[in-house]
Amino acid sequence: MNTHAVKSVQKQAGIDLQNRISDQSIPVAVVEQAAEEVETLHGSIKAGTIAQIVVAFIAIIGLIYLLKLVLVTALASILLAYVLEPAVAGLRRLRIPRTTGALITVTAALFLAVGVSYFSYNRALDFVDELPRYSTALRDTFGSMRAKADKLANQARSVVEAPQARQKPVPVRIEQSQGLTEAISENSSTIADVLLAIGFVPFLVYFMLAAKDHVHVATVRLFPKEHRLVAHRTVGRISGMIRIYLLANLVVGLGNALVCGFVFWYIGIHYFYFIGAISGFVTLIPYLGVFLALLPPLASGLGTLHKTGMITVLVTVVGMHGVTMNLIYPKFIGPRLSLNPLAVSLSLLFWSWIWGAPGLILAIPILGALKIICDYVDPLWNLGGWLGNDIRSN
Repeated sequence: MNTHAVKSVQKQAGIDLQNRISDQSIPVAVVEQAAEEVETLHGSIKAGTIAQIVVAFIAIIGLIYLLKLVLVTALASILLAYVLEPAVAGLRRLRIPRTTGALITVTAALFLAVGVSYFSYNRALDFVDELPRYSTALRDTFGSMRAKADKLANQARSVVEAPQARQKPVPVRIEQSQGLTEAISENSSTIADVLLAIGFVPFLVYFMLAAKDHVHVATVRLFPKEHRLVAHRTVGRISGMIRIYLLANLVVGLGNALVCGFVFWYIGIHYFYFIGAISGFVTLIPYLGVFLALLPPLASGLGTLHKTGMITVLVTVVGMHGVTMNLIYPKFIGPRLSLNPLAVSLSLLFWSWIWGAPGLILAIPILGALKIICDYVDPLWNLGGWLGNDIRSN
């Protein structure tokens, strides 16, 4: 039952109560009992409404989790379409039709992605071929670290635990390590689903770019005529927010790539230009990016970097990630998106729990779009003010 129905029930109950009070033939006890019944009815209706809202919210979360692959693929395609839109617009200014320009742009992006993947695959093969040369040094390094850790643990155990005269034998369980073939066979269905979703991305991006104007107009027409102007402004603001977000990340990623590339070149890491670009852009991923950005330079510098070089790589990558997440995003990107830092953190936590690593990438655009929608919907206006960084007065 909605709010209007609750108010009508309350109004009718109040009228009936007043009529009964005016009638002297009804005892006072009956009048009080009727008032209690009205209050009980109101409480039950309110509790039922809250229960319906909670059930609907849980159902929406479950649906979002079940449709993870579809939603992530669609949202990632939307972001890629916004990335490639300037190229399509440039070709259109050269009098090339949008459909042809979209085809050229998507094809060029595919060739670029294949080229980067091929180059990365060759570098990975070179690394695997050279890995046996450094296995002894790695084994000695990790063995020394493990020996020190075991010594520290034994010393701490000797302080905490009482000395025993006789130690019981510890059973040893030997497990066979899982090979690559077994891992692929066990996760074959998941791998097939991911590959199928990736195969859909180029087609989705092409159709989004080719039918951009039609999709925009058709989306606005889904709303009633009296709300189409608001819908048009909402869609326009969401598009502008996504462009600002992508442009800001591009500028910050290029800056990080230049800094990382210079540092990697200075300490003598092979293919510093390629690895610096990877580490610079991967550091933009919240939380998880700092660990992923450390892998390429450390793997490439294996056997050539000494302790000072390793520390330099660690300080550079961690420092760039810290500056990006704690200074650049809150001070420069956050105000442009008008998002509350607490809301951003909660959004990252929620979407990483629902979708994992892809949720970290899509959390901020989703939150920005939600905030814009709340700004144009009157019942959600206060929620939009809480998600933003501005203070609103009633």
